[in-house]
Amino acid sequence: MVLKVFRWAPGAPERMQTYWVPGREGMTVLDALVDAQRRLDPSLAFRYACRVGMCGSCGMVINGRERWACRTLLKTLRAGTVSVRPLYNFPLVRDLVVDMTPFHDKMMAVDAAFRPGEGPPAFAEVSGDSRERRGIDAAIECIGCGMCMSACTMVGHDARFAGPAALNRLFTLQRDSRDAGGSERASVVLAEDSLLRCHGQANCTAVCPTEISPSQSIFALRRQAVGRLFR
Repeated sequence: MVLKVFRWAPGAPERMQTYWVPGREGMTVLDALVDAQRRLDPSLAFRYACRVGMCGSCGMVINGRERWACRTLLKTLRAGTVSVRPLYNFPLVRDLVVDMTPFHDKMMAVDAAFRPGEGPPAFAEVSGDSRERRGIDAAIECIGCGMCMSACTMVGHDARFAGPAALNRLFTLQRDSRDAGGSERASVVLAEDSLLRCHGQANCTAVCPTEISPSQSIFALRRQAVGRLFR
């Protein structure tokens, strides 16, 4: 099979480099990249860890769509040539490796961290079958891969936009009865570059490898914000 890989390093121009990799049954895009690196070009840089679709570190753009390389079988692409490039909307480090700092920064910008209440520490249980838990069940499995940010056109257009991952995390916190930071996040929720900036294209939902729908979380936050305004 033909593997076309985006190459870039500081001081060098961008280019697509072609590798010929022998295919085999059950081969993934990550397998092909590892083979190319070990057998043909040790300078090829990409990121991976678990290799079983849990960590999200191998997220990249494969044949024009954000995917995790370790779970993308070559036969499912149905193409003789497979093109691979780094995620969009992140600073490049080298080749397929991007700097994930913007992902963290956007989380911090919306205060997407759990805030315990005042008083002595105590256990606050949320039953797995409770209405509260069921309300956020579909939004809590984010693995921090950054694919939704890469696919979001508004992240690329407006650097101040929090992005789908951060707003999805904000949704889970705002619905968590144990969290004490909800009222302080109101200004973040209603900011011009927050919920209002999302255009509802749902690109984030389409590419999420864990089948989270950040767009639905954003819509839920909008309904919550409107309800608060009229109360």
